[in-house]
This record gives sequence, C-alpha cells and structure tokens, in this order.
Amino acid sequence: MTDPQALLVVGHGTRSTAGVAEFTAFIDRLKRRTPTAFPAVEGGFIELSDPPVTDAAGALATTGHLDMVAVPLVLVAAGHGKGDIPAALLRETVRHPGMTYRYGRPLGPHPVLLDLVAARVDATDDGTPRDDVHVLLVGRGSTDPDANAEITKVARLLWEGRGWAGVETAFISLADPAVPAGLERLRRLGARRIVVAPYFLFSGILPDRVVEQTRAYAADHPELAVTVADVIGDCEELADLVEERYAEAIAGDIRMNCDTCVYRVALPGFGHRVGQPQRPHSHPADGAHDHGDHHHDHGDHGDHHGHDDHHHDHAPAAPQATTPDSSLGRR
Repeated sequence: MTDPQALLVVGHGTRSTAGVAEFTAFIDRLKRRTPTAFPAVEGGFIELSDPPVTDAAGALATTGHLDMVAVPLVLVAAGHGKGDIPAALLRETVRHPGMTYRYGRPLGPHPVLLDLVAARVDATDDGTPRDDVHVLLVGRGSTDPDANAEITKVARLLWEGRGWAGVETAFISLADPAVPAGLERLRRLGARRIVVAPYFLFSGILPDRVVEQTRAYAADHPELAVTVADVIGDCEELADLVEERYAEAIAGDIRMNCDTCVYRVALPGFGHRVGQPQRPHSHPADGAHDHGDHHHDHGDHGDHHGHDDHHHDHAPAAPQATTPDSSLGRR
C-alpha cells in the first residue's frame, strides 16, 4: 500500500429515508475534509438502502483509488462489523483486481461518543438537577453477547463522574431488557425523571421504535417525567472520530477485543458459533447476491448472525467471483 489511502465509510443501512439522508449528509461532511484529511471519500451500505458498498468502492476504484481504509460506521463490534462488512470488502477485491484495504475498528466506545450522548441528554433539560435524573441508554441489541456487554459498558462509562442519579441499559431488539422493562426497573428504583438515550448514530426504524415504546410507557405512568433524547447525529465531533479511526488504521494501531469474541471463544450457550463460516450480507442493489439467502427481516437490522474479521490472519477467505453466494470460511 501507498499512503495516503482513500476513505471508504461503510454503514449498515436503514429503511428510514431520514436516516439515509443523515448518512449522506455525514459523508458530504467528510468529503469537505478532502484532500487535507483524505484524498477521497465515499460511503455505502451493506443492506437495506442505497448506495450499496459495492457502488462506493467502485467509485473509488474507477477514480484510481485502489488503496483504501474502510471504517465501519457502527458503534459496537457485532455481526455487521465483525463479518458482514469485511466479507463485502473482500468481495470488492475480487471485483476490482489490485484493490487493497485496511479495516478500521468500530467507533465505540469512545469518550467523544460519551460526550455526545451526554450532550443529547442535557438538551432535554427541564431544570431538574442531574442527581435527580435517571438515564436509560438503549442499544440496538444483538445475539452477540460481547456486543451487548459493550452497551452495558457504555452505560457505566456514561454514569461515572457525570452526576446522574443512575444509568441503566435496555435494548430495542434481540436482547433483554427491552425498553419498557428498563423503564420499569428505573421506576422501581425510585426514578421520577427519566431520559431515554437511544445509542444510535442516525435516525431509523429502531430509534423510532424507541420513541414509540417510551411514549406508550409514559402514557401508562403519568406520575413520571419521561423524555427521549436525540440520536448522536451528523456532527463535526463524529467526523473527527472517523478521521481518528482512519489514521490509526493507516498507522497499524488496531486494538480490538478478542477475549470475549463469540467467534473465537466458546462462551456459555454460544459454543456452536466458534469458527462459524460467513458470507457477505445481502443487498438488493448488488446483483451478486441471492436476495432470499440468509437474512431475515428485523426492522432496521438482523444481528442474528455475526462474524469475526477484526484480525487479518483470521479473515474470511476471498469469495470466488463465479460463486458469489459461496460461504466464506476462515482458518
């Protein structure tokens, strides 16, 4: 590889037009940093919405940017960050001979994200002192226990030193406790003022569901003051963090947690997932995929399958161009 490399930002995708617009605006924000920070920037999704990652990678390749850094625009290393995105990137190296990439790590947890979430919570301020406010941090939820544990870690980091009465964790999909259960726990702990903080980058079906479930719970408990904070959103601080992940990938400073990775370690109840073969995610705009293969509809995501590709020596084998749906194995 030769420095500097182009930046390829890979998002999950959403059926929300507002979420796609926010992602697009964020990519435009990063593009305004060229050529000082990056020689070129493109962004795409692995599923659900356009542009697909194959278009973004192709746009870089056709303009001569075959060496790139791919930064997963995800908050935790679950199935999409560990496998779906790397598998899609490996497929692009088949489509574009000579293409090479370095894979950055997920965005969180990071102090920048903690500060942004705290700012969104503070923006709901009704004058109640922080030590009388409880926060419910709501993550996406995953069948990867390591990813769910990361959300709990973020909640604890958000609580430490910031003066709130307490910070609890809930999930909107695939993991417990659900949002109503999290709110009920806070009520039983004595909370009277609760701010629900969706731990999401942009708008989407799942953040909307957080709002709906919170409003339903609040309507049944008029004695409580319950509000929902905004998602993190398109902002300069988030762009700074992506630039940081880009820089550390170029420097080779990629430090990821493998000690509790479900695809390396036989965690209780998940032993069958160690060494599980993987394949790229399905995207309707990518003609190489069988649209009915392995992905089920879970609203904005299907984190029911995960993968491990955060170390190159354990990366999925490159897919064969003539068999686009073949399973991607690992050593």
